[in-house]
Amino acid sequence: MQVLCIGNFEGVHRGHAALIDRARLAAGPAGRVVAVAFEPLPVEVLRPETSPVRLSTPERKRAWLHEAGADEVMLLEATPDLLSLDPEAFIDRLQEHRRQVGGSIDLIVEGPDFRFGRDREGDVAALGEIGRRRGFAVEIVPELELPLPSGLLVAARSSLVRRLVADGRVLDAAAVLGRPPLLEGPVVPGDRQGRTLGWPTANLDHGRLLLPADGVYGGWADLPDGTRALAAISVGRKPTFEPTPPRCEVHLVGRTLPLDDYGWPIRVWFHRWIRGQIAFPGVEPLLEQMARDVRRIEDLLATDAA
Repeated sequence: MQVLCIGNFEGVHRGHAALIDRARLAAGPAGRVVAVAFEPLPVEVLRPETSPVRLSTPERKRAWLHEAGADEVMLLEATPDLLSLDPEAFIDRLQEHRRQVGGSIDLIVEGPDFRFGRDREGDVAALGEIGRRRGFAVEIVPELELPLPSGLLVAARSSLVRRLVADGRVLDAAAVLGRPPLLEGPVVPGDRQGRTLGWPTANLDHGRLLLPADGVYGGWADLPDGTRALAAISVGRKPTFEPTPPRCEVHLVGRTLPLDDYGWPIRVWFHRWIRGQIAFPGVEPLLEQMARDVRRIEDLLATDAA
């Protein structure tokens, strides 16, 4: 038995994991769960000027879907041709894709707001009707609601994760994601101010990934040698100095950075908001605050799993 879940799966949050869990249960020990994800996102093709900043790279999305329980991750190329198909033609195209790889569609598991086909014409009712004609079943899983640390009860959605991260509410975002928000990418040259102040930083090229709100955060950094380091993370425009474009700078607490060595990958997990970005009256007050920030990060994250 082959069970499919179809969607953007941006961030692969706990709602997505609930779909995969239900698909896994339906497939049984001998069955196969296939997560079908669009890449690029359809909105990036149809309305690029309105496309959201990404929550994950395609490679990370694939890894997280496998971790959630998918046996196979099928990245479906979102071409204008594919996105112009009406709902029934889209399902026919998907079935043909599955046949080409020796697969099938026995069951599709989706959430109640699932839409598909040209202009998002198809809904779950249309999917069920197409399934009856094409020989597969459809199961609808209720939207996952969960409490945030701040006390709100919310529905797990990628749009909510974006808002929380953009507001710097990384603890709330982690509750929806099931993990702290992540930025990853290569280390690139910066202005080298950190090293001259005694606080060297790795400047992360976040690419098209969503930056959290300007501020200082505590987290952990995964390094190329497989180790993990406590991290003091600064996101923003460096208001004490000449303003710069938004950037993410990572100070590895108690670790030595390879200065003038660039291109190596780093993954940074945002565990705690520490403070907002402010312009200090001079370098000395900034250095004193940075020392206080690191002490607070060490205290707060001492109980967090590394």
